[in-house]
Amino acid sequence: MSGRFADRTVVVSGASRGLGRDFAVAFGREQAWVAVGFRERVEQAEQTLALVRQAGGDGVVLPLDVTRAASVNAAVAELQAARGGVDVLVNNAAVVRDELFALSSDEAFLETLETNLTGAVRLARALVRPMVAKRGGAIINVASVSALRASPGQSSYAAAKGGLLSFSHTLAAELAPSGVRVNAVVPGLIATGMTMRVDARLRESRTKCIPAGRMGTGDEVAEVVLFLASDAARYVYGQALVVDGGLSL
Repeated sequence: MSGRFADRTVVVSGASRGLGRDFAVAFGREQAWVAVGFRERVEQAEQTLALVRQAGGDGVVLPLDVTRAASVNAAVAELQAARGGVDVLVNNAAVVRDELFALSSDEAFLETLETNLTGAVRLARALVRPMVAKRGGAIINVASVSALRASPGQSSYAAAKGGLLSFSHTLAAELAPSGVRVNAVVPGLIATGMTMRVDARLRESRTKCIPAGRMGTGDEVAEVVLFLASDAARYVYGQALVVDGGLSL
């Protein structure tokens, strides 16, 4: 039986580890051709691709620094030549610089915005025109529960993810007439990636605030991403689906 994404081309930025790897492998299980976007960790990106292939998909590792227009344009040109276009974009590349705002610098704040918000905008812009030309495609922007509730020490991260949600809503309205769907997924505390680099005591205290009583898994977020990218969500536009065990309630 063919998977939901058989023969479709999927780009996942920041896919060398963490949630990005979970997304890439989930698409692999559905027989997608996955471009595993990475900035520096080529060995880890190759490990992700191996997992995608083990799961039943295929793809390529794709050098992709979303903070540099030249890197984005080169990556998109490579995909256009190899695949003739992209069906799904998952804007997942992100950094976090935890620090109190009063002690932060312009450089650190802007670095977070440049990667988490402007980088997503840059990659979406590069792929939107080909999607519009073929009148189809799905863009899923990965936001964060930090955009919905206060997260002291993460002002730059929260600002970037909040901007990403607003961008998703407006872009969805612009592109809907062209058959291109834009939505967002909003993970809470997930037991992978950035969350696991937070101090264990802080993770424990925050986990106590989750009504579900536990952190989520990467697979649980990936299932929502697959839904938003699939034909099952063909009438879903501009939504932000929260996957946080009730943390934002």
